[in-house]
Amino acid sequence: MKVVILGAGPAGLAAALALTKHGHTPIVLEMSGTVGGMCRTVSYNDYLFDIGGHRFFTKFDEVQALWEDILGDDLLLRPRLSRIFYQGKFFDYPLRASNALRNLGLRESARCVLSYGRARLRGQRGSEDNFEEWVSNRFGYRLFDIFFRSYTEKVWGIPTHEIGADWAAQRIKNMELSTAIIGALRRPLGRVVGEQSDVASLIEEFHYPRRGPGMMYDAMADRIREAGGEIRFHTRVTGLEFTDGAITAVSAESEEGTTTLKADHVMSSIPLTSLVKGMNPPSEVAAAVDALTYRNLLTVNLIVDAAELFPDNWIYVHEPALQLGRIQNYKNWSPEMVPDSTKTSLGLEYFCSSDEPLWKMEDTALIEMATAELKATGLVGRAPVIDGCVVRAPRAYPVYNRGYEEHLATLVDFVAKHTNLHPMGRYGMFKYNNSDHSILTALLSVENILGADHKVWDVNTETEYHEIRS
Repeated sequence: MKVVILGAGPAGLAAALALTKHGHTPIVLEMSGTVGGMCRTVSYNDYLFDIGGHRFFTKFDEVQALWEDILGDDLLLRPRLSRIFYQGKFFDYPLRASNALRNLGLRESARCVLSYGRARLRGQRGSEDNFEEWVSNRFGYRLFDIFFRSYTEKVWGIPTHEIGADWAAQRIKNMELSTAIIGALRRPLGRVVGEQSDVASLIEEFHYPRRGPGMMYDAMADRIREAGGEIRFHTRVTGLEFTDGAITAVSAESEEGTTTLKADHVMSSIPLTSLVKGMNPPSEVAAAVDALTYRNLLTVNLIVDAAELFPDNWIYVHEPALQLGRIQNYKNWSPEMVPDSTKTSLGLEYFCSSDEPLWKMEDTALIEMATAELKATGLVGRAPVIDGCVVRAPRAYPVYNRGYEEHLATLVDFVAKHTNLHPMGRYGMFKYNNSDHSILTALLSVENILGADHKVWDVNTETEYHEIRS
């Protein structure tokens, strides 16, 4: 059986590895020169940087077993610690009552709880077809305005009332910042009418490869090659050939020229919009492609001349005055990410679209801007930033704007007409999948090729936040 896999990120590699275990030798086509996609590890002057910070946490046993099989003792168990920076103060996350009260003040804390109580008593307001209404109805407008609006609009680049409610339902229900706030504040301020008595808590530890996530995917790639599979780098897919609703071949370009690969099945983890656009779709499908957009991730990686700065793995920056969205402290993910124990490496995350000035800014200007914003948080004190680099990750996040569901459904229906085409992963399904979701869609897709009938599109549609301790 000839299987061609598009993309060598977590989903593409997991699919290829699973196929080799069944005696098949897939061919993986990757446009870049490395594996891992957004989950690769970047090396700069021997410092290792993650692109956003990728925790290895899952509730899927088959994914956990795969991770442990690949890395064994190199898969470290790390403590989780994160905070929120807002109005010059740091909030513990999950919140602690004393910390929240001190930072918000008793009056503001009481207002938040009263706002929450009113929202719970009055029930649904509005159609709840957008993020702002969904959150405000459940947790009160004041909590929404303080702790959700700024960071969310940084990530997506659009007002919260233009973001689809799916995003909130998928990522917030039962456990997110709002629940932590209510859990922290209800004890000193009294119970709110209608409030549930059990508040879920975030996981307190997660797995992480000793030398960053790329270590996982490099090892997977090695196993694929050892089993006879093939990974072709710097190869761009240019077209698909069809016969009676099935794909028969994949055309691709590389430095060696154009090639055509016969295929019994095609598994795709490249952006769904790019895939469909290259299939010469009818006008209504092409219009749906144009209606779906992505958000880019830009990380400014800084090396600071200080052995220790702060204990967090990462810090969310909710301060509206800063463009900065999140700060990663890689030494606290794994000490081996930093070759010099007297230094600390940080990853500063910015979210933008391709037409924004931030995305087009020169690296030196970005490093200067990020250094100034970092100092504005007070996290580094007088410690100097001595070096840095910039990594750009285009189309990192599918944008869940209002109405995207209809456009996505059009693409899903179009792809489903091609019986041996299997979209998977975050990009491939235009779905905010974490790496474990992406890997699971790959494993289930392989099983479908082998005769199963899994509903792969149902992965990551549960509305329970997947990082709650159960």
